[in-house]
Amino acid sequence: MTEKRRKFDAEFREGAVRIVTETRKPVAQVAKDLGINETTLASWVSRARRAGGAGPAGESEELERLRRENAQLKDVKELGMERDVLKRCMVLWVK
Repeated sequence: MTEKRRKFDAEFREGAVRIVTETRKPVAQVAKDLGINETTLASWVSRARRAGGAGPAGESEELERLRRENAQLKDVKELGMERDVLKRCMVLWVK
């Protein structure tokens, strides 16, 4: 006996994914609350994360900005360490 396949509109899918990502509730719990299959919801969440659509709007831009800032700070730290090494070398060379 086959079951009839239910169709969910895009708005429902996006809402379900948003519930999982914003509340950080387990997929299984949200699926049970919404009355849908756990693997169905898990695939929606996975697809949204791969597409970069997971999380609040603007979160991906903020994450990218923080990554760039982190890379710049690492460069500054490395340059400071190189400067300190050169200072020590100059002290030894002058003596």
